Amino acid sequence: MENKQHQEDFFFFQPASEEHLKREKKKARELRRSQWWKNQLAKGTCNYCNGREKPGDLTMDHVVPIVRGGRTSRSNVVPCCKRCNTAKQNMVPSEWLEYVLKN
Repeated sequence: MENKQHQEDFFFFQPASEEHLKREKKKARELRRSQWWKNQLAKGTCNYCNGREKPGDLTMDHVVPIVRGGRTSRSNVVPCCKRCNTAKQNMVPSEWLEYVLKN
């Protein structure tokens, strides 16, 4: 219930177009194959909780979610654990920080 209330507090935004989502998801698939991304995963650290994870257990998170207009670029993607990625959902950094401080 608390998580649902949290979602309602923050999700007042105009979603990005389907075209934008498709384009950025394609770019994300390509970036996942890059040596740069493999090096990020090899560090084995979640960007949000600093937890240590096996590289295969980390996911790609868009700091500014693509559904909110974010782009797939080196400056907007970070490795994170599945727990943080699931909790962050479509939040931008300021919303995520507020969520973390409340919980």
